Amino acid sequence: LLNHHGEELTPFASNALTVSDAVDSLKGQTIVVKYGGNAMTSPELSKGFCDDVAALQKLGLRVVVVHGGGPQIGKMLEKVGVESRFEGGMRVSSPEVVEVAEMVLCGSVNKGISSGICSAGGKAIGLSGRDADILACTKLMDKNGLDLGNVGKVETVNTDFLENLLDTGITPVISPIGTGIGEEKDVAYNCNADVAAGRIAGELKASRVIFLTDIAGVLDKDMTLLKELSISDVENLIEDETITGGMIPKVTYATDAIQLGVGGAFITDGRVPHALLNEVLAGGSSGKGSGQGGTVISL
Repeated sequence: LLNHHGEELTPFASNALTVSDAVDSLKGQTIVVKYGGNAMTSPELSKGFCDDVAALQKLGLRVVVVHGGGPQIGKMLEKVGVESRFEGGMRVSSPEVVEVAEMVLCGSVNKGISSGICSAGGKAIGLSGRDADILACTKLMDKNGLDLGNVGKVETVNTDFLENLLDTGITPVISPIGTGIGEEKDVAYNCNADVAAGRIAGELKASRVIFLTDIAGVLDKDMTLLKELSISDVENLIEDETITGGMIPKVTYATDAIQLGVGGAFITDGRVPHALLNEVLAGGSSGKGSGQGGTVISL
C-alpha cells in the first residue's frame, strides 16, 4: 500500500489512516446496532461487543444498542412452566409470556449489556421501550389474521429522549418491550427486536443500522457472499428465490430502515470477533464495511 507521495505504508499506518477516514466521515452521526444471536450468548463475543461499543464511543460516535433475547426467554418460560408457541416466526405473546419476556429482557439481559459496556470504559444506560415511551405500540395484527396476543407494532419512537442521552455521551441499551397508547398505556407489548432497531434507526435518521446475526450475510445460489446490494437488487433476489425463508424478514427489516432514511443497513456475521468494530471502521470513508463480514444494503 502506498500513500499519496508514493511511499510504502506499514500495515499499522495503513489501518490508522483507514480508521481516521471512517471516524471523520461518521463524526456526529448515529449508529444503531441490533445485538443478538451468538454475539450475545458467547462470553468471548459478548465481551468483544461491549469493548467495540466503548471504543466507538471514545472515538466520538453516537451508538444505540437494541437487543433481543429469544433463547433466554425460552429458557425462563420453561423454568416457570409458561407455555408459548410460534406463529409465522413470531412468538405468540399472552400476557403471561410478555411478563416473563419483560422480566428477562429488561432485567438480567439488558443490565448485563449496559454494565458490560461500562466495564469496557464506555457509558451506557439500560432501558426498556416502556421507559419514557421510547417504543409506543399498538397491537400487531398478523397479515394472515392470526392473533399473536400482545405483540407490538411500533407507532412512535421518543427520539427527543434518545437524542438527549446521546448528546451527553451515553449509549442507550434498549430492550424491545413497548408500551401501549391511551387507554392501553399500562399494557406491555413484546416487539420484534430487528423491527424495533430498524424503526429506531429510521426515526433517528441514523447513518447506519447494523444487524448482528448468526449468518455470513446474504448469499447467492452458489453460496457466495453478496457484499453490496441495492433495494432493487434485494427485491429481484426475493423474486428469483435466491433470498428465501428466514432471510426474507432480515433483508426486509434492512430495506425498511433504508426507506426511512438510514444511510446503510448491514446484515453482519456476529460470530466474527469484533464484528461491530470491523464493519464500522474497516471500510474507511466508503461506509461499505470490511467487505468480508456480511452484506451492506443501501438505496
